[in-house]
Amino acid sequence: MKLILLEDVKSVGKKGELVNASEGYARNFLLPKKLAVEATKSNLNDYELKQKSEAKRKKEELEHAQEVAKVLHDKVVTIRVKTGENGKLFGSVTNKEVAEEIIKQTGMELDKKKVSIGDPIKMLGERTAVIKLHPKVSAEVTIKIVEA
Repeated sequence: MKLILLEDVKSVGKKGELVNASEGYARNFLLPKKLAVEATKSNLNDYELKQKSEAKRKKEELEHAQEVAKVLHDKVVTIRVKTGENGKLFGSVTNKEVAEEIIKQTGMELDKKKVSIGDPIKMLGERTAVIKLHPKVSAEVTIKIVEA
C-alpha cells in the first residue's frame, strides 16, 4: 500500500516521503496513529505541491545566504577592548561579542551560534571569523582587535 508519511517512522522512512508499506502495517499501525495518509490522487497532488514549495523555499534561502556572503566578504570588523601590559586583554573576545559587533557595524541579522572564531581572542591584532550562513555557504570576516 502506498502511503505518504506525516512523521518520521523508524525503519520505514522520514516525514514527507512516499513509501510502500504492507497492508496490515498500514491499516493497523500507521493510519490509526496518524503517522501516514493513504496516497490518493488528491493527497499525491498536495504532496507534489509541498515538495515544489519546499524546493523553492530552499533555493531562496540559498540565494539570500549568497547575497549576505557577498556583503560580508572581506569585511573588517573593529572591536575596541581594554588591555593590560603587552597587548593582553582583560578577559577575552568571544563569538557572542563578535556577532554583536558585526550586527552593529553592518546592520544585518545574525545568530551568534553561526559565528566561529575558534578559541576566544586574548591578544590585540587581527583574526578571521567564519560565519556559516547556510550549509553550503559561509563567509569570512576579518576581526580587528584594537585598544580602547
